[in-house]
Amino acid sequence: MRTLGRGQAGQTRTRSWGARLARGLLWLVLLLALALAGAALWLRGTVTPRTTGQLSLSGLSGPVTVTRDQWGVPHIRAEKSDEDAVFALGYVHWQDRAWQMDFQRRVAQGRLSEVLGEAALDQDRFLRTWGFQRAAQSALPALSERSRRMIRAYTAGVNAAMREKGKQALEFRILGYTPEGWTDVDSISWSKLMAFDLGGNWEEEVLGTRAVKRLGAGGPAEVMPPYPASGPTILSEDELGREGPPARSGPAARTTLPESTVRAITAHLNAARSLGLERVPGKGSNDWVVGGARTASGKPLLADDPHLGLTAPMLWYLADLQGPALKVIGASIPGLPSIVIGRNDRVAWGVTNVNPDVQDLYVEPPSAPLKSRTEVIRVKGAPDVKLTVRESAHGPVVSDLGSGGAADVGPRVALKWTALAPGDTTLDAFLGLNYARDWAGFKAALKSYVAPSQSFVYADVDGNTGYYAPGRVPVRARGDGSLPVPGDGQNEWTGFIPFDQLPHTFNPADALVVTANNRVVPPAYPFHLGNDRNWAEPDRAARITGLLSAKPTGLTLDDMKRVQLDTVSPVWPQLREFMLGAAPADDLSRRAQSLLRGWDGNETVDSVPATIFEAWLMGLQNMARDELGDAATVNSLAVLNQLRTGGELCHDETAGVPDCAALLTRTLSAATADLRARLGDDPAAWTYGKVHQVASDHRAFGKVKALAPLFNHRAPTPGGTNTVNVARPEAGTFRQTHGPSYRQIVDLASPDRSVYIGSLGQGGGPLSPHATDQQDKWIAGEYLPMSTRPEDWGRVRVMTLTPAP
Repeated sequence: MRTLGRGQAGQTRTRSWGARLARGLLWLVLLLALALAGAALWLRGTVTPRTTGQLSLSGLSGPVTVTRDQWGVPHIRAEKSDEDAVFALGYVHWQDRAWQMDFQRRVAQGRLSEVLGEAALDQDRFLRTWGFQRAAQSALPALSERSRRMIRAYTAGVNAAMREKGKQALEFRILGYTPEGWTDVDSISWSKLMAFDLGGNWEEEVLGTRAVKRLGAGGPAEVMPPYPASGPTILSEDELGREGPPARSGPAARTTLPESTVRAITAHLNAARSLGLERVPGKGSNDWVVGGARTASGKPLLADDPHLGLTAPMLWYLADLQGPALKVIGASIPGLPSIVIGRNDRVAWGVTNVNPDVQDLYVEPPSAPLKSRTEVIRVKGAPDVKLTVRESAHGPVVSDLGSGGAADVGPRVALKWTALAPGDTTLDAFLGLNYARDWAGFKAALKSYVAPSQSFVYADVDGNTGYYAPGRVPVRARGDGSLPVPGDGQNEWTGFIPFDQLPHTFNPADALVVTANNRVVPPAYPFHLGNDRNWAEPDRAARITGLLSAKPTGLTLDDMKRVQLDTVSPVWPQLREFMLGAAPADDLSRRAQSLLRGWDGNETVDSVPATIFEAWLMGLQNMARDELGDAATVNSLAVLNQLRTGGELCHDETAGVPDCAALLTRTLSAATADLRARLGDDPAAWTYGKVHQVASDHRAFGKVKALAPLFNHRAPTPGGTNTVNVARPEAGTFRQTHGPSYRQIVDLASPDRSVYIGSLGQGGGPLSPHATDQQDKWIAGEYLPMSTRPEDWGRVRVMTLTPAP
């Protein structure tokens, strides 16, 4: 028998103890992992709602079946009443999106500081000053009896879900508070914030004021160029059905504002931006409808993809509701008792932002009477804060916020806006659309629409198509509303454009309506819908129209998908000659520029030219910052105009930039230096997806380092500035923070073959199995079946709700 020496034995004992220690650590890690997994499962069980079995609930008149499909989309079937279906919608909204609903109503109420502390005070001051919640309260009594019944049923459903024991959203637990009961007004309040997000003409007035002061009378046109005369309009002169020159009001007496007042008003803008409510170049939406003369089936195809802020959870909640009369499926917004975009069994609709001029800033004379009220803002961990809000006959005084109250710091500037006026019946319109059976019913519903004005495309199973742009659009006694005016009574609104004279068409001769936030009407339209700076650049609309027109007949649903997912930059061909003609200042710039040669403009995640192009364009879009401040960003059309004309914005004396050629050289150098710092020395390795990623961030915890990895969601995405599949990279980060928040394509030949998709998932919390299960499909250009047929739903979970005895 072989024996070991002393040294060998010691080594063996050392190895033995080392092996035992390694095994022990391994078991410890495994036990810890199991404990964490168990804790996660326990926590998921305490925050994940019940989706199977039978529940007896007060507020129902009959049984309701809620069948969740494999993606968590509820298919609600109410036997006795439509109100029961809406009750169930409120129930599942709160089950899946409780935090989102509570946060949204707190935003509208200006009550964020109660749960987030002093960091949210500026936002609450802005929200209380504008009075979003007060506007929502004034809207409720104006609604129809049917709408109020639906809201009451929805409220009852939300509160029934809220009473479900032990099922609290994770955010409530982290912040340590219990949400209050839902009220009927809460179902209107978020629509006011949506109107703000989609109607920011006041911001253009502030920017225009700065531009006039710094650049002269022509400054606004330099910074916010007018819509090109050659750009496509949604409706043609033939579709307007009218002739003759437009009827225009006389010029308004414009007024200038001191810098201190501009800064005070800008405080509102900064607060709104911190809430994700902001206007960015390229933000907008697409929708279009193709008549049967152009399709393979002979029936219409309708597509829509609203471009909004991308958040976690996503804004939209997919749902399918059926009651005795209600038969509707599409995208709802948690907190609202209707489908906002979608179809019923006969009619489909989509929406994009019209962006008419419905906001005016009035500089009130010193003698103008003002009303005031005191708002008390409760602050977590700190004393209450009192805010004095003043109002003129035009609306809230928005120049007080920067001074923290009602102290006069200069001219008193008030805001007049259609969405703050009493009597807003927009919710009547959306509920009416859910029930519309034909074009007549569609129009009847839209008569109640107030704000924010939207471009509605329409199609029905009988083969009809149409377009309407409803909403209250003011008629002004003087001027075009592009700059602040004196509030002396000479620049008032005299009414609104009559509903039957708002832009619309039914069964257009070319069987095609395309909207992409472009100019709605040609100059022959007799009313002032908005000044030429209101509209988005024409590039997306032109690209969509070109792609659809390339196949005059035989269009299919797959063709609609290809258009909706198009990521070819329409501005690259316009900027190519300037970028390729620029003189590089260094070897890295030269190498990067060479990679742009021969590029087809397709902004895919593996494209290197896309990275260089967007980084360079970002720098060029900052060309007005030396004149207007660090927050000023111009759009691609302004960049193109300046490069074509050698415009004044190219010049930057402080930076030593004498002209556009020097600006191109300087911005290329800056862009490539930034990309080298991010991605390394080899430009050939600068693929787009490494920097361009969707940022679906949580609104409360998105910037909290310890929580952000759990609540935020990132993934590489294609597309860029002005692409049809809008994915503009954010300056300084390359993140995609706005984009197609929802996509739908409806086939009126067979509605259950229609498709839709959200940007993230149905679940509201990070522990939900449906928190992000739509994101990969959304990025890849895939869709879910927009079907009311059970055979299309995959694996399901069924819950039955019955009336309490």
